Amino acid sequence: MSVSQQSTLHQRLNDAVAALPSSIQASVSAIVLSAEFRSVITKAQFQQLLNESGLPDRDLRLAMLPLAAAYSVAPISNFYVGAIARGLSGNLYFGANMEILGLQLGQTVHAEQSAISYAWVNGETGISDMTINFSPCGHCRQFMNELSTASELTIQLPEREQKTLQAYLPESFGPSDLDITTPLMATVDHQLTCQSDHPLIIAALSATNKSHAPYSHNVSGVAIETADGQIFMGMYAENAAFNPSLPPLQVALVNMNMSGSSFNNIRAVALVERTNAAVSHLVDTQGTLEAINPDIEMEYLTL
Repeated sequence: MSVSQQSTLHQRLNDAVAALPSSIQASVSAIVLSAEFRSVITKAQFQQLLNESGLPDRDLRLAMLPLAAAYSVAPISNFYVGAIARGLSGNLYFGANMEILGLQLGQTVHAEQSAISYAWVNGETGISDMTINFSPCGHCRQFMNELSTASELTIQLPEREQKTLQAYLPESFGPSDLDITTPLMATVDHQLTCQSDHPLIIAALSATNKSHAPYSHNVSGVAIETADGQIFMGMYAENAAFNPSLPPLQVALVNMNMSGSSFNNIRAVALVERTNAAVSHLVDTQGTLEAINPDIEMEYLTL
């Protein structure tokens, strides 16, 4: 992350911590301002904060939303949205909206998508509840309807009672309408292999084998390598309504952003996808990377 971006994120996090109840400011600061923090509050950490604050679960999650929104990348809208997804493990995953200058708005990632996909790349197989600082748009309601836990998922907004996803999306259209029985975030292994010994290709292949593409069947994954040698993976998250689908590069960029790393640090990217599938991520991946930095190296492999 560049010095200016680090400073901005650090200031946003400091401001969010300062707005928390005084009883937990020190504990939260020790967690989120640590160099090791990667936008995940573990179940044990959250329980400790509940004990120290005396707040109900919902109120503590709502109070923490500005911490998630601190990671927002919104150079177009200047509208900062935060979301917190609780995985089935009990861990809490931050998410924030993400925009890229020069790209059409269809490449934008919403905060709910960010938190969910970040939980997914961290090994979660479902989301029990979402906490969001603004009402979810129709795009995000449809995206959440793809999840393995869609029928039980609850949503908490400020100053409102908790509701189920189905209350926000009545008479919904989803995977079952297309006879899909393996939802997003379910554990899968597509068992694809390749002969390459390139570390970035191997990482992208690993993501590909976890991807969700039941409609186009273009299982695909991306791996990003930064200048300091870190690798961030992302896998394709397809949707029954098609448009809310989240490309693998965007999932990898979410992984990178929520880990506190700047897009300016990207050195190389690898994309692995099916040969002759109904769709391809190649052109959009190239276009997005061109908008970020035309000097980024790209490896491409089809299977």
